[in-house]
Amino acid sequence: MMGNQYRDQDFIDKICQKIIEIRKSKGIVQEDLVDRTGFNLKQIGNIERGVSNTSISNIAAIARALEVHPRELLDFDFDIPKNEYSRRERKKRK
Repeated sequence: MMGNQYRDQDFIDKICQKIIEIRKSKGIVQEDLVDRTGFNLKQIGNIERGVSNTSISNIAAIARALEVHPRELLDFDFDIPKNEYSRRERKKRK
């Protein structure tokens, strides 16, 4: 279970879709992202296909290359689960 928390493929895919959507809407090709980020073409392709669980720093670099605020890459529906009580709350309940 713990490993799944660190790789949320659905979340990764949504970010990838946003990158592609914004890139295409601005008439930017992958090679432009290579020029603007310093990443290689394979890395850009892996990020866009969701193969790479990319870093926050890379997301920032891509946002700059696309000339958008990083929040635009995260602008999608996101389910927020109701978690169990925190440890503090559980302690108080005893």
